[in-house]
Amino acid sequence: MQVTDTDRTILRMLQANARERLEAIAYETGLSVATVQRRVRALREAGVIARDTAVVAPEKLGYAMTFLVLVELERERIDQLDAFRRKVRDEPQVQQCYYITGDADFALIALARDMDDYQRLTERLFFDDSNVKRFRTSVVMDRSKVGIDVPIAGPDAPC
Repeated sequence: MQVTDTDRTILRMLQANARERLEAIAYETGLSVATVQRRVRALREAGVIARDTAVVAPEKLGYAMTFLVLVELERERIDQLDAFRRKVRDEPQVQQCYYITGDADFALIALARDMDDYQRLTERLFFDDSNVKRFRTSVVMDRSKVGIDVPIAGPDAPC
């Protein structure tokens, strides 16, 4: 799918507020509501819009602590990498997981209510896994910027 300037405007608006009314998008783009609806559907079907989601404040649900965890595995066979990926995908307290280069194999962003809760998480994820060689934890002091927004460039951007 070729992403147009109009599509970029639609994407910017939806990325800022996934519940933006089609009428507001139509007004901003100069299109009819039906045309906006068709374009949004096309963007979803093409996978440009991966999903609609709500951003929940973790502290409002008792998750007072955020951790950055670097994980080094003992062995890096595909089946073992996939097993670790599945484990962290299934763990609700892990918000993000990245397979990375460098000294560690994975970088995780995880939430916990307190240090005891984090200790239980480490037992489930790391101590109970014989393929985890080591992990290093940093406690997040301040969430200076949190987001998954993708920069939506202007008309000269390759899309």
